[in-house]
Amino acid sequence: MSGAAQLGIPLSCAQAGQLLRLLDELDDWNQRMNLTAIRERSQQITKHLLDSLSLHSYLRGANVVDIGTGAGFPGLPLKIVRPELTLTLVEATGKKVTFLEAMVAQLGLGGVTVVKARAEEIGQDPAHRERYDWVLARAVAEMPVLLEYTLPLARVGGHVLAQKGESAPAEAQLAAPAARRLGGQLRDTLPIQLPGLPEPRYLVIYAKTAATPRQYPRRPGVPSKTPLR
Repeated sequence: MSGAAQLGIPLSCAQAGQLLRLLDELDDWNQRMNLTAIRERSQQITKHLLDSLSLHSYLRGANVVDIGTGAGFPGLPLKIVRPELTLTLVEATGKKVTFLEAMVAQLGLGGVTVVKARAEEIGQDPAHRERYDWVLARAVAEMPVLLEYTLPLARVGGHVLAQKGESAPAEAQLAAPAARRLGGQLRDTLPIQLPGLPEPRYLVIYAKTAATPRQYPRRPGVPSKTPLR
């Protein structure tokens, strides 16, 4: 895990072991159900683990939700290296939820809740709406749609952190009206160079500056079909 050191993240032997065990379990489960298309170990380390850990130094709040987490990225690697985080993993696909619950148990991770729900549903749930310091999302949707999924979950004073590829600056510009409507404001678009990955990655951070109007997020399926402009 020398790539973690290049990102400025010191890993204990125990943490490195947990991260690699997560990949081993992912390989095992992938033989029975398709959780991820990335099967080669070096690519898993770069595109799953290091991509997740690139958020490490930006999370300064304790309460974090990972929307559309899939097989647990970026949430699970971040929890392993930042055990003080309180983490909620949100995923709509049942088989992935089963995997997540198994990983939380097998890795002995406390303070993690797995929720089977769509982002539009949990964003209207009083138990989750405007409760989180950080809302994370990785490659979930284009930015105007992504902000409707995520900003309703951030508390005023909290943040949304989206992981994006080379289209990030253009997407952030396109999403400015949606951000304003949802109570958010673009704070940073940060280029990230991952060890072993030549293409650019970006962390796009939005500050939650005002309460999200009650009508957002709209009912399931509407944000993706009719993005806010």
